[in-house]
Amino acid sequence: MPEGDTVWRLAQRLREALTGSPLTRCDLRVPRLATVDLTGRGVLDVIPRGKHLLTRFEGGLTLHSHLRMDGAWKIYAPDERWRGGPAHQIRAILGTAEHTAVGYRLPVLDLLRTAEESRVVGHLGPDLLGPDWDPSEALRRLLSAPERPLGEALLDQRNLAGIGNVYKCELCFLLRASPWLPVGQLPRPERVPALAKKLLEANKHRAARTTTPWGRRPPPFERGGGSRPDRRLWVYGRAGRPCLRCGTGIRTADQDPAAEERVTYWCPACQPDRPDARPADRPVTHTN
Repeated sequence: MPEGDTVWRLAQRLREALTGSPLTRCDLRVPRLATVDLTGRGVLDVIPRGKHLLTRFEGGLTLHSHLRMDGAWKIYAPDERWRGGPAHQIRAILGTAEHTAVGYRLPVLDLLRTAEESRVVGHLGPDLLGPDWDPSEALRRLLSAPERPLGEALLDQRNLAGIGNVYKCELCFLLRASPWLPVGQLPRPERVPALAKKLLEANKHRAARTTTPWGRRPPPFERGGGSRPDRRLWVYGRAGRPCLRCGTGIRTADQDPAAEERVTYWCPACQPDRPDARPADRPVTHTN
């Protein structure tokens, strides 16, 4: 699932492609919007809100979309071949004379009044990359359920908006805390909002997300020079590989059995578990 930094970059690209010219084409391929035609309206802005996208049009209308696991917006030049998937997966087409934005496999697509955007994003906590960022409020929300496991609290967009499974795993590692540690037992919990903000800000302009300090210099416990993708992240996607800090094998488990795609990665040495909360390991699979 795209995380806050990815959605922020996508909003930037959509804004650059669509604003400044009226729509010459509009095709919303979901039943409840089948008769909607926004042709002739200009796109005023594209706003990222956590993992949500709000495309605002003249006339006080907003197209709300969410990518979830498989959705994507692709931008094409007039003569460029569309490559985002087969035609039956297209859910939205927004075109100007210069660019066409095509939404593939969008599980969420709604049209609402701009004045009513809070109806779809009002439940979200402070946005890590948004103008409403408030670390004190984010911390208050995180600690409102002190018994909740840290990993679950980080993924709850009602606490702070923009963290997905990658940043959840990386943040827990950098905090040297087990994802199963009750958030109320975390030493210096005020570090969480600050560190989360720092990571997303550092990556919002990067195509390849990086949370480690290594560029071309190899980290300890791994030999061979040069930059490699599996050194960009501390634990995520490194099941069975040595921890980049201590060399212990990275472990995986399902933190939320209802969401199998959210596999938790952690180092059992750098992030010791409570004995009564240690989950069963997943089979080791190399995913990067």
